[in-house]
Amino acid sequence: MTLANLPPLVTVFGGSGFVGRHVVRALAKRGYNIRVAVRRPDLAGFLQPLGNVGQISFVQANLRYRSSIDRAVDGASHVVNCVGILHETGRNTFDAVQEFGARAVAEAARGAGATLTHISAIGANANSESGYGRTKGRAETAILSIKPDAVILRPSIVFGPEDSFFNKFADMARMSPILPLVGGGKTKFQPVYVEDIAEAVARAVDGKVAGGKVYELGGPEVLSFRECLETMLKVTCRKNPLVSLPFSVASLIGSIVSLIPFVTPPITPDQVRMLKHDNIVSAAAEAEGRTLKGLGITPTMAASVLDSYLVHYRPHGQYTGTGKAA
Repeated sequence: MTLANLPPLVTVFGGSGFVGRHVVRALAKRGYNIRVAVRRPDLAGFLQPLGNVGQISFVQANLRYRSSIDRAVDGASHVVNCVGILHETGRNTFDAVQEFGARAVAEAARGAGATLTHISAIGANANSESGYGRTKGRAETAILSIKPDAVILRPSIVFGPEDSFFNKFADMARMSPILPLVGGGKTKFQPVYVEDIAEAVARAVDGKVAGGKVYELGGPEVLSFRECLETMLKVTCRKNPLVSLPFSVASLIGSIVSLIPFVTPPITPDQVRMLKHDNIVSAAAEAEGRTLKGLGITPTMAASVLDSYLVHYRPHGQYTGTGKAA
């Protein structure tokens, strides 16, 4: 095979993360050569079986250091940025990772002549009171100014085997006699399957998604926070009472726990601010076809997948009768 006939090279930033690993698999199935750019390549070896021998390679990169970003995109025809953080730790701040880092990736992609797909989030807004939403929004603006043909994907909460939402509360249900409903559990979500997001990314890399637009990715149903937890409890065969927790109290708890070294807080004040707003696909995106359906992807129901990976949270694992509860 000559160099001219080699499959295109795609650099995936954050390819070892929750969404990133599914993106890598979707691209590998299509035959792309993939360069996974991560801070710890030595911990990303589990991705190699997703492709053929030599199809997936690794490079060290940190979004806080521009030189490592340039090295990671060198020779790539497409760049995918899956990097995002749910809470700040040390130097990994929202500003550094989600704004500065995303801008640097866009500039590097432009310099390499590569197309760009960026994963943002519903709730991204440069004027958001939340640091997470604000930096996501500023990043989108910067990216489109640098790469006007970029594809930006905004998912709602993402579910799948390694998710940090249903897994978190299912694990909490094993330990705690109650489960908290922040703000009364009224916040609306549109849970989207990680494989559907990966397929949307792959189609963007294929050149089948129009650039210069922001797409909002949500599942086939809108669920309140309460309904999400009720669904999880049903799947895990548990009956933990759901107790309303005012936003102010949740924020205070998050602030206190955040002060404890080496402990990941169950919720942060910034996440509480995000929960004050619904996390669903906008009417404008629906009308303009900037959704999964608009991309020709049929959204996956959460209930059809949750059972496959939440089963080990049941009182007796797979041996628990689905009609019983602890």
